[in-house]
Amino acid sequence: MRHEKGFSFIELLIVVTIVSVLATGALGLSRWGAVRSNEIELRRALREIRSAIDTYHEAVAGGLIESPPAERGYPPDLESLVEGVELLATGEDDEDVIQRMKFLRRIPIDPMTGDADWGLRSYQDDSDSRFWGGENVYDVFSKSEGATIDGSRYRDW
Repeated sequence: MRHEKGFSFIELLIVVTIVSVLATGALGLSRWGAVRSNEIELRRALREIRSAIDTYHEAVAGGLIESPPAERGYPPDLESLVEGVELLATGEDDEDVIQRMKFLRRIPIDPMTGDADWGLRSYQDDSDSRFWGGENVYDVFSKSEGATIDGSRYRDW
């Protein structure tokens, strides 16, 4: 009887099957990892814009910015958060000094749509409205029609 060293065909087939099952599982996990990463980025972008809106509103309430009564102390659009608003401050020698207060460096990109075009709500709109009334910017939401990992909609965040 000859004893040859090596693996039999059955042993090789079993190893290849096990490796392919593990590889398939790893690909599924990496796909969900990319989705999860986009969801985290969406939450960060929403938090950044909403924080800028709140800071603008606090500046109006503190008398740093003049705002028409119809705007209710909220910015007229997202671009005004990037461009900034002029403040009138009095200098030490009673001269008026014009300063500019900016709230955002740029409008963040919505990772779900790949665009900086956000859904907007004004203070006068309904809380679940999908159409902007145009009076001011009270809240933002994603225009994505997709669903999250847990089944909720991105536009409802």
